Amino acid sequence: MSNALSEDLHGLASTTPAPAELADLEQLLAGAFRPLAGFLGPLDAAAVDAGGRLRDGTPWPSPVLLTVPEALAGEKRIILQDPETVPLAVLDVTEAWSDPSAPAGHFRLAGTLTALREPSYGAFRRLRRRPPAPGAETPAVLAVTTREPLHRARLGQIKQTAERLGLPVLVLALLSGAHEQELVRALLAVQRDLPEGSEIVTVNLAPRADALRDQALAAHVAAAYGATHLLSDAPLTEVPLTVVAPEPWAYDTEHEVWRPLARIAEQRARAELTADELGGLLDRGEAVPEWFTPPAVAAELRRARPPRHERGVTVFFTGLSGSGKSTVARALGDALIEGGERTVSLLDGDVVRQMLSSGLTFSKADRDLNIRRIGFVAAEITRHGGLAICAPIAPYAATRAEVRRMVEAVGDFVLIHVATPLEECERRDRKGLYAKARAGLIPEFTGISDPYETPSDAELVIDTTGRSVSECVDEVVKHLTGGGWLRSQPA
Repeated sequence: MSNALSEDLHGLASTTPAPAELADLEQLLAGAFRPLAGFLGPLDAAAVDAGGRLRDGTPWPSPVLLTVPEALAGEKRIILQDPETVPLAVLDVTEAWSDPSAPAGHFRLAGTLTALREPSYGAFRRLRRRPPAPGAETPAVLAVTTREPLHRARLGQIKQTAERLGLPVLVLALLSGAHEQELVRALLAVQRDLPEGSEIVTVNLAPRADALRDQALAAHVAAAYGATHLLSDAPLTEVPLTVVAPEPWAYDTEHEVWRPLARIAEQRARAELTADELGGLLDRGEAVPEWFTPPAVAAELRRARPPRHERGVTVFFTGLSGSGKSTVARALGDALIEGGERTVSLLDGDVVRQMLSSGLTFSKADRDLNIRRIGFVAAEITRHGGLAICAPIAPYAATRAEVRRMVEAVGDFVLIHVATPLEECERRDRKGLYAKARAGLIPEFTGISDPYETPSDAELVIDTTGRSVSECVDEVVKHLTGGGWLRSQPA
């Protein structure tokens, strides 16, 4: 691949795909999405979405799409670059189409790709490798695809199946940006418990919303890496390898060992911890039992999911202008700082406007950008174990959901809707904003000439009408304490 742009590429428009699409781009360039040579057009995408097949009948489990700003919809060739603006590939556009499921102001582009250079971002690059070339002779291998650490039951199933088939094992660690370092470290920690000669390879593969399609896509990737068999509990069909369902295993409480369920008396068989049980132990800071997983894996689980009172969290207030959200947010910050239990950062809407978002207008696009900037900073605070308090109006549900996704990739998110009615907010109107909006002096004013989309996913709803600030703060603190993010209420 070239390390410099050729003359015919100078002057082309460029764009950085969203993280999930950037991951798809990496797999397209590597050949892991064979037979796909690029991003899908509307007919192929619809066919895949409806029946799990491309238009020509080839089985394919999930649409692979590229989204770009509407301004790029008329381009014939586009450079796709990484987050540091390093060019990765050129897309020769065959179709530009409007997709109702795409974000507002964006189009989908279909076309074929020409690679410019290997992606070089991300940790554990030494564990990534390209799939073998099409037609290359490779030995039969049993693949295990996973987005989670391997616990004792799964390790036993892998060894049992590999020995029965007489196959080496390829573990594909499917990375998606959230706690991927902890996942890889946890897999490396149990590599010695896998059959001899087992290999661990990291694959940057964004998860699909549909769990079965996600596992089917992983099966196609495993086949591209040369796997002939796949260990899977899912009822996968029309995948290009042999799916092997593992024998059910359980923990024998009398002999204190994991073994096939059929060999254990019913009263002695103990199942694995459920996801909720494991999450509860981690949230409370309790020990993960060694019978369930090796200590090295438990350590990585604790690293990825610290106790809630130590975990980063964003408390995100949303509500109309004059609802009291900023006042309550500031008072909450003061109370938590006085308590000294958490490191607190306040991102108030007006202050952010002056510093982080100076120069932005109050158009919908700029208001969305302002909220994304707040979300980005809040996510970084959360990533490092802090408590971020945000208090913008944030009127649009899609943008709030985007911020939630950013934060929940690295910690916890608590949405608080300050549901003070418009009439009360307008009565307060200490800045005179509502009066100006009613007079037509402020265009696109939330609640008057622009909508406020009431949250349906708020963890807490409060109305400040007729209530003191301290009463409202107490309600928020009670919620945070009950949820485990605070160990005690501030005095």
